[in-house]
Amino acid sequence: MMDLIYLLEDDDSIRKLVIYALNSQGYEAKGFERPAEFWKAMGQAQPDLVLLDIMLPEEDGLTILQKLRAAAGTKKLPVIMLTAKGETIDKVAGLKQGADDYITKPFEMKEVLARIEAVLRRAGEGENGKEKPRRLVFDKLVIDLDSFELVVDGKRVETPPKEMELLYHLASSPNRVYTRNQLLDEVWGFDYFGDS
Repeated sequence: MMDLIYLLEDDDSIRKLVIYALNSQGYEAKGFERPAEFWKAMGQAQPDLVLLDIMLPEEDGLTILQKLRAAAGTKKLPVIMLTAKGETIDKVAGLKQGADDYITKPFEMKEVLARIEAVLRRAGEGENGKEKPRRLVFDKLVIDLDSFELVVDGKRVETPPKEMELLYHLASSPNRVYTRNQLLDEVWGFDYFGDS
């Protein structure tokens, strides 16, 4: 059965591009320009994942995210923020309010598809009770991916989300050597073409 994905995005060209890409990858995707249309669809059928812009007419994406997290049937519904607000403070706000991932515009469609796949995979693992613990505790080090907290010698250290994921990945497999490409594939989850 195809995964149903809802996209709430007021930019017509972005919405059409993402919906086209999702449908061509075998997802059943539906796009909404306004929050009222989105809430009406939510009342008819709950999706497997929601892609949510922050800056929307009538109701902003963070308010919609709060409502989704407060509603009984949607507390565990995976939500990915897809927005032009790329400041660290905006990303942290979205993640703390319950977003499963945060993608900033402009984006590569390949990255969006890989992140959707990763979030759906994690959501499926949680349903089957196979979810890996997302907290590692060592002598003077605590890495908690659920709350995105890094505690070193009893003191909380501010760490960007991707660095936290990289540290968690390395710490969860001690004494293992990774190539750059392995880390990019396993932590970033897509083909990254950047500087070393």
